[in-house]
Amino acid sequence: MTLPSAARRAALPAGLLIACAVMGAMLAMGLRQSFGLFLAPMTQAHAWTASGFAFAIALQVLLNGVSQPITGQLADRFGGRNVIIGGALLYAAGILGMAFSTGLPLFTFFAGVVMGIAVSAAGMPTIIASMTRMLPETMRGRAVGLGTAGSSAGQFLVVPLAGLGISGFGWQWALIAMAVAALLMIPLALPLSDKPAPVAANAPAADTETAGAALKRALGDRSFWCLFFGFFVCGLHVSFLTVHLPGFVHSCGLPLYVGAGAISLIGLFNIGGSLLSGELTQRWKRRELLVCIYAGRAVVMTGFLLAEKTTVSVMVFSAVMGVLWLSTVPPTVALCARNWGTRWLATIFGLVFLGHQIGGFTGAFLGGVVFDRTGSYDLMWVLGILAAVFAALIHMPVRDDPPRAVPAPA
Repeated sequence: MTLPSAARRAALPAGLLIACAVMGAMLAMGLRQSFGLFLAPMTQAHAWTASGFAFAIALQVLLNGVSQPITGQLADRFGGRNVIIGGALLYAAGILGMAFSTGLPLFTFFAGVVMGIAVSAAGMPTIIASMTRMLPETMRGRAVGLGTAGSSAGQFLVVPLAGLGISGFGWQWALIAMAVAALLMIPLALPLSDKPAPVAANAPAADTETAGAALKRALGDRSFWCLFFGFFVCGLHVSFLTVHLPGFVHSCGLPLYVGAGAISLIGLFNIGGSLLSGELTQRWKRRELLVCIYAGRAVVMTGFLLAEKTTVSVMVFSAVMGVLWLSTVPPTVALCARNWGTRWLATIFGLVFLGHQIGGFTGAFLGGVVFDRTGSYDLMWVLGILAAVFAALIHMPVRDDPPRAVPAPA
């Protein structure tokens, strides 16, 4: 017999649920953020082009966004635990395929296609949506903040370990070790038993709403599109800085280690930023919080563009930007849950996350195009600042009132 959600929450300590979700998000994000470390050794070993390797990773980002609503739909129908376990198996298979690929087409298949789907199934959106569904509303913002902080901790902790593995044992053995580590997501997914219970005859209308009806309700809502395009801007910023900040710093005459340190510092400070965002999501209007985050990004990026580029200014920018990095996630998830319920949360948030990944692909690709055409990143910084202003403005009309009643199905 399937326990109703309230009984499942009573049977499972919230602390254990949150801890497993946080560690799962940490592992998933840390592994995927490590792939850039393999560009130099793998292209040298196989005589591949850097652009060929980069295309495979860019394809992964794009397919991650496209497949996220599909894996979210599967999680909503069959439970997050089952989807995450399947994603962990795909994670391991994809990384092993990368390790033993001798040709670029096969590598692109494993790194781009297989890993793109794996990251969707076992990534942060699926984990956080499943955790959110199993928690009362009073705990959701804080829990999502912890989950997002776990993702940043993965970027800060797992990436250096992957680098040490490459230095100590070679890139192929490092990938094999990462494939084994991906399997640890399976036991961490076991508490996320959020498979929907059979619907009772007298269940509330929100529990009996079909996926199609829920999607129609969300897609016809102005608030959904405000969140979608706001998350597009978030993805644009994140990918542009992740891919191009080290090169920008080096083009300013600073050592390469300053750019690497900047990316690590962003991940470190985002741990605190995500936790703070989760707490504020519990205590403040989510809409105003998102407006402040994006407006803050515009101010910080403008100040950095105008400032003299020194090691100190780069590190200060990275620390402040790190606080704002993924702090958009807790209020965005909370607004999705509040406005459209938790029954199809993974599906709806997956669609919002698609906007983030389209923005990520745009930021990474457009940054390269701008630099190739102009020989400078200045235009891209200006576009990023204007995009932040746009995101701050577009969140102002988002509905942030107590949830409205869902119409009962005919």
